[in-house]
Amino acid sequence: MTTPVIVSSAAQLRELTQSWREKGQSIGFVPTMGSLHEGHLALVEAAASETDRVVVSIFVNPLQFGAGEDFDRYPRSLTQDALALSTTSADAIFAPSVEEIYPDGLGATPTLNSGHVGLLFEGLSRPGHFDGMLTVVARLCDLVGPDRAYFGQKDAQQLFLIRHMVKQEGLPLEVVSVPTIRGVDRLALSSRNAFLSAEEHQRALAIPRALEIATGCSSADQARAQARSYVESAPGVEVDYLEIVDPETFEPCAPGTNPREGLMIVAATIGATRLIDNQALAFGQ
Repeated sequence: MTTPVIVSSAAQLRELTQSWREKGQSIGFVPTMGSLHEGHLALVEAAASETDRVVVSIFVNPLQFGAGEDFDRYPRSLTQDALALSTTSADAIFAPSVEEIYPDGLGATPTLNSGHVGLLFEGLSRPGHFDGMLTVVARLCDLVGPDRAYFGQKDAQQLFLIRHMVKQEGLPLEVVSVPTIRGVDRLALSSRNAFLSAEEHQRALAIPRALEIATGCSSADQARAQARSYVESAPGVEVDYLEIVDPETFEPCAPGTNPREGLMIVAATIGATRLIDNQALAFGQ
């Protein structure tokens, strides 16, 4: 392992990636907002196993936070993140300023439209979130110029929309998904877990337990009902949504349709912290 070089400007990044390209090396890209955990590091190692060089971006994107959300308190620690990445196969950290990413200013930056799916679930609860997310992912991919970009499966709706955007915009890269990394108690790793108190962490375990209940059900209707009943009765857990969607369209599976497979998605707030998770399900096998 070598300590990754930290660059903050597009010009520095371009010079670095161009030197790799001249050597015929492929580039993997892991976009993050920092506050790195084992899930992020798994993305880096997945990228390193398939590409010659790996760039990790650390940028807390203001365009994907709405009014009253946790942009100001979102954890930021470049020093700690760089230390964590020094234990991985990352070659470079791209840590730009807001001005570097949006040189015309936030108000003058045209955003990508996440479409109908971007208005569902997370998009309904966080208006404009996915437009801002897609805008920064497209911008970062344009600057990095990767062969492959790596994303975690925990953010299922985000992953779906990124795949669609890459295809729609004709970006010359492959989107690679990496399985969700979980703690020993099965809670999905998230930078926002740092906001949970010890008591809230225990309450949050209702989320993966509800998903586990769903895996043992024989139909989508049964899975939805039992998982909802469990998590909605859990103390201190305020459920935003729990639904089963078609993984090909991200549309909700209507009751009584009895799909053979689906993706259960859930979002809930514990204290002041909002968490999301998901689980692939198969029925009637």
